[in-house]
Amino acid sequence: MTWKNRADVVIVGGGILGVATAYYLAKFGRKDVVVLEKGAVCSGSTGRCGAGIRAQWGTEMNCRLAVAALDIFEQLDDELGLPTGLNQGGYLLVAYSEHEFGNLKKGMELQNSLGIKSKTVSLAEAREICPALDASDAVGFTYHHRDGHADPFLTTFAFLEAAKKMGVTYLRKTEVTGVSVKENRVTGVDSTGGHIDADIVINCAGAYAQEIAKMAGVELPNWGERHEIMITEPVDPGVCPPMLMSFSGNYYIQQRPHGSIICGVSPEGHPQDFKLRATWQFITHMSTVLAKLLPVTRGIRVVRHWSGLYDMTPDGSPIIGETDVKNFYHSTGYSGHGFMLGPIAGKVLAQHLTGSKPDIDFSKLDYRRFARGELIIEPNIT
Repeated sequence: MTWKNRADVVIVGGGILGVATAYYLAKFGRKDVVVLEKGAVCSGSTGRCGAGIRAQWGTEMNCRLAVAALDIFEQLDDELGLPTGLNQGGYLLVAYSEHEFGNLKKGMELQNSLGIKSKTVSLAEAREICPALDASDAVGFTYHHRDGHADPFLTTFAFLEAAKKMGVTYLRKTEVTGVSVKENRVTGVDSTGGHIDADIVINCAGAYAQEIAKMAGVELPNWGERHEIMITEPVDPGVCPPMLMSFSGNYYIQQRPHGSIICGVSPEGHPQDFKLRATWQFITHMSTVLAKLLPVTRGIRVVRHWSGLYDMTPDGSPIIGETDVKNFYHSTGYSGHGFMLGPIAGKVLAQHLTGSKPDIDFSKLDYRRFARGELIIEPNIT
């Protein structure tokens, strides 16, 4: 592809957040956009995620973002003209104490007030939703039928192809090495492919966003956190159609449509490193958790095991908006939930940058909130 020396907008990072933002910018009329990806499509956190999509959150902001993302996902195949692999088996949340169940019910009340039809379910109802479930030690459950998962590779590729058809340039294996700033205004980026002048630069670099921000003299409180995940051989369909998840139990488990079960836990010690390594300790622990919750899985084989990076913030909520450097924007810090929120995050930022009123006011997600002490603490994360 011919190198572009100039663009209206340069987006750093070609995962779901980068390509969704590029797509909506082009859709809303700003087509001179270049996306720079240091690896290949879905080579970063997007391609390593569990791909869950849920609206059961504990803050109003995340609830609004999540249900808007669900609205987009439900019509995305038709809009983009390619499949995204959406499967809405719901999310079944499991509480192991009265205090935790009370928090889930408090969150459910907030969700219901915003039009999200989550509900409490009994153990018997939970077993109807997830037939293989053994959770007799649980105190309570909540469920939302519209939640589910999609294929991160198919979804990212669909956004990318649609964006390219509208003129967006996507350059892979092109790493950003510097962000140019003049008189406190961003003017472009340096990369392994060359320099690009740009009116606007958007940092969608995920767990590496802090490093990109530093290139322009901006300090973000983000950090990368390594998480491991595994997938099993296919088993009979219907073992557990929803995403089975517990915050105190520290697990998420779901069966994909072809029968394989994908699952993960938050790591002990929450390692803040970029070493994408896999450990036998995770396999041992995760297998024990899986076999306890879904006894029919005992003896099945693990097919693949890998790790990926969560882009964490101190309050578990994302950062969206302009920095103190003029025209240097961020869409980062999704704390492991960038895939599920990617479509709406890309849309609202693109609306803002093209002069439209965003569907959701994201001004409270300004990164300066940390200095102000105005954190948006998200309780519904592991």
